[in-house]
Amino acid sequence: MAVTQAPEKGKANSAIIDVLSKTLGLRKSQCELISGSTSPQKKFLISEISAQEILDRLETQT
Repeated sequence: MAVTQAPEKGKANSAIIDVLSKTLGLRKSQCELISGSTSPQKKFLISEISAQEILDRLETQT
């Protein structure tokens, strides 16, 4: 995923959370950055939704 926000003061990380929450139809609080805050490779924890439901929602986006 790429965003146009600058990678300073967490702006890019916040932008990724915005995209994730909008794409998956979740609250921002359900998308948490758990590692890679300063790295190009990041890991997010998506809560209160099953992996299958995430896949189903992503399939409907394409």
